[in-house]
Amino acid sequence: MSIDKKEVKRRDFLKGAATGVGVGVFAAMGMYSYSDARKELFPQKERKKKDIGVCKSIHVTNISETSWFDNATLIGDIKKSGGLLVNQYDYNWPPFGNGQGLGKGSYKDGMAKIKEFLPDRLDEAWDVILENCIHPDNPGGYSCLIEMEEMDGNKRKFLLDTGWSYKWMDECFKREGIDTMLRNKEIEALFISHEHFDHYWGLPVTLQYDPEITIYIPEGFYEEGLQYIKDCGHKGEVHVVKNGLFEVAPGFATYVFPVPIICRVYGEQSLYFNIAGKGLVSVTGCCHQGIIRFAETAYQEIAYENDNFHGIYGGLHISPFEDWDPKYDDLVISLGKYGFERIGCNHCTGVLCAKKFINAGYPVVEGTAQFRSKDTAYLGNGDTITFG
Repeated sequence: MSIDKKEVKRRDFLKGAATGVGVGVFAAMGMYSYSDARKELFPQKERKKKDIGVCKSIHVTNISETSWFDNATLIGDIKKSGGLLVNQYDYNWPPFGNGQGLGKGSYKDGMAKIKEFLPDRLDEAWDVILENCIHPDNPGGYSCLIEMEEMDGNKRKFLLDTGWSYKWMDECFKREGIDTMLRNKEIEALFISHEHFDHYWGLPVTLQYDPEITIYIPEGFYEEGLQYIKDCGHKGEVHVVKNGLFEVAPGFATYVFPVPIICRVYGEQSLYFNIAGKGLVSVTGCCHQGIIRFAETAYQEIAYENDNFHGIYGGLHISPFEDWDPKYDDLVISLGKYGFERIGCNHCTGVLCAKKFINAGYPVVEGTAQFRSKDTAYLGNGDTITFG
């Protein structure tokens, strides 16, 4: 890596970088606000260093990172519906369209039109969706398969998220063989990162192949989101993971961040893996909590091999709409200072941001830009990454 993490005292860096050091802000707010002098105001916290055990490796398959296909369409729908604070179930997007037009949807009305088809008759459900929903061809979805090898060589499979569009996600599941794995009960659990449309609304696609799969959702789901699990025909266990650290298996834990998110969504669940001899690997759906908070939480809460951040994978939510603000450069710098040895980014990281990482010399694992992914700068649909 081009930046030696030993040259910078990590705690000193965090205290300055967490707020950003843009030149304009520096001048407007005064030198004291962004100087080392303000470090004295930060409380010193003792690290908890919870031992979550170790695993041998994880292998991640990107089933789909294309949450939607056209930014302008998505942004236009949100604006015309009243903005980012509007309940996502009211947008009249797939699958909950009621035929009343943009911004006039409701979960109850939309679900009433498709419930009889879930989860086994998705083709019929999709025909109804096409008739009643706004821009049904724009949704895609986010989902990945995580294969974890335990220290004794036993391998376990988990899904993180289940996408959005029934049609698109079913195609992606079949392309990567997820349908067969689910039918054979090879995938033991589905972890939902957060309630957003592009990570959660494709739930029936998973359940049509394994309606009994165990589901883990973060604390903070709304009434509609909880009801959706039932309406989709789920027959297995549902675990609501409380805010904070939750141990799943040796070397594997999740962490629920109590963070407010756009479109009336609350809370995000991210994953941590402690790889033997390597260090910590952080896996995220969107990272709405922010990359600094994501890494800092691991530092404060978890004991990991060699006290080393080995890798990170997922959407890092820096420029999801391919816009760029100078303050985002501070986040690019922030990621570098943690010293990750392998970076696999996609989804809401943004192509512009991924290229910034590459230009900075970070160890980014690039992709193939296949199956409608846009650029090789990040890991796209069908691409894989291994840690350990």
